[in-house]
Amino acid sequence: MKFRVLISSFMSIFFVVAVQSGSALGQGFPTKPVRFVVPFPAGGSVDMVARVLGQKLSSAWGQQILVDNRAGANGTIATGYVAKSAPDGYTILMAFSSHTINPSLYENLPYDAQRDFAPITQIASVPNILVVHPSLPVKSVKELIALAKANPSRISYASSGSGSPAHISAELFKEMAGVDLLHVAYKGGPPHIISVISGETGLVFTTVFLALPHVKSGKMRAIAVTSLKRSGVLPEVPTVSDTLPGYESGSWYGMLGPAAIPKNLVELLHGDVVRVLQMPDVREYLLSQGAEPIGNKPEEFSLLIANEIVKWGKLLKAKGAKAN
Repeated sequence: MKFRVLISSFMSIFFVVAVQSGSALGQGFPTKPVRFVVPFPAGGSVDMVARVLGQKLSSAWGQQILVDNRAGANGTIATGYVAKSAPDGYTILMAFSSHTINPSLYENLPYDAQRDFAPITQIASVPNILVVHPSLPVKSVKELIALAKANPSRISYASSGSGSPAHISAELFKEMAGVDLLHVAYKGGPPHIISVISGETGLVFTTVFLALPHVKSGKMRAIAVTSLKRSGVLPEVPTVSDTLPGYESGSWYGMLGPAAIPKNLVELLHGDVVRVLQMPDVREYLLSQGAEPIGNKPEEFSLLIANEIVKWGKLLKAKGAKAN
């Protein structure tokens, strides 16, 4: 344990030196606090990731990172705020995968999800996981489908709001499985998890990040993960695609700035964030929460956003889903 602490401390010092000598700080940025705008309440998965990265970057830059939680309207309030912010690198959106869902969910967004933002990097990807209340008599996707077909519209699923990743993951499941489940929308991540723990709803498609502690405590039963491969933190849990070939739905965390940020500043921010993601303690933290660190190039992140807007747009259009 002491050896691991020493290694982690050494890597943190190495990172600070690297930043000061060759990246953002070496170019005179930042000279004042940087604001990480989180589209959801404190305590959720996006907030936790923002704080982990913010702590490392604050130490390296010698400037405070302000985590600004601006919850509401499935993330669109915070996103609109960043879109209109000065393109100087001091206001960064900690984006979630709902960023690519909202364009099809809201008719009059005050921003364009692609044109008004400069992708910096995808921080991590995290599969969703299908979990049920222990009283629901199913232990597999096959059993859930059979029970749902025998009881149409009687099994309820929770989400953190219309158009949230939990919602569209369930809607994709319904479409591919040919079942009807009752949607119960809550405001934010914690309430929709609590609803399943309490038995108010029967199941939820949520992030491994949020579900993992409750699965380990026995308050929820894990049925399947929504990625095409099994999760490293729950290797015994099968994938939904094992039963419904081709099913895939997950979440991601990323960083976006206002569109007019100079390219060289995007590159500097990208380089420093990638260095943080390569630090052993940060990687270990993300992996322990079921998230896979990414740190891809801005162009690759931009392509992911474009592809997901098309993918989820088709599903939401077919379902006729709109924001409540």
